[in-house]
Amino acid sequence: MELQHSHSPTAIASRLSKGSSPNYLRDWVFGGIDGAVTTFAIVAGVVGASLSPKIVLIMGIANLVADGISMAAGNFSATKTERDELARTRSVEEEHIRTNPEGEREEIRQIFARKGFDGESLETVVNTITSNRKLWISTMLSEEHGLSETVRNPSISGLVTFFAFILCGAVPLFPYLLMSPNHAFVVATTLTMIVFFGIGSLKSNWSLQRWWVSGLETAIIGSAAAGTAYLIGYSLKEIIPV
Repeated sequence: MELQHSHSPTAIASRLSKGSSPNYLRDWVFGGIDGAVTTFAIVAGVVGASLSPKIVLIMGIANLVADGISMAAGNFSATKTERDELARTRSVEEEHIRTNPEGEREEIRQIFARKGFDGESLETVVNTITSNRKLWISTMLSEEHGLSETVRNPSISGLVTFFAFILCGAVPLFPYLLMSPNHAFVVATTLTMIVFFGIGSLKSNWSLQRWWVSGLETAIIGSAAAGTAYLIGYSLKEIIPV
């Protein structure tokens, strides 16, 4: 198995000095899959109900804009909540260290005792951590509360989700702008499956799955949603007069 980076002392020092940075892949995958699924589901439902191709464009574009904004706003709020939780917990720990430092030292002691440290080595760890307030607080955040200090920017998360939703969600609509309705649905289906597979393949770079397995998995999920929408549209056509 090929290693992802060098482990020479110089390479390690350089890598650690850069620190960690937020990864916005989650936001892109989240927005891209949802955009492609919901827009194609509308296309499939309208086609299944044998409605006018104009309705595909009207409903598809309306959904693309409205749901894209909704997704972005939701992701912005969720990400901001994570940052707010981190800030609130940091404030609590700062206050605890200020008012009850011995109690907080004991928490550090018990945390590292559970990791196998004892005796003089344990006291060395406790003294080292508690002598640096920033390190002390960071340790409490990660070890006691399970919080990472590497958090995504809410605005960037929202924008990434929005643009991924718009770009991927527009794919099923393009054929209805460029060709006859008789061929548009087949082309829209093909292009959307390619988008699903592409998103899944990209996602595999950050997982242990093989790229084609991840691509197929995402394509199957999207196909299931679209197929359900088509069947619902087809069934309602027989029940509800249009």
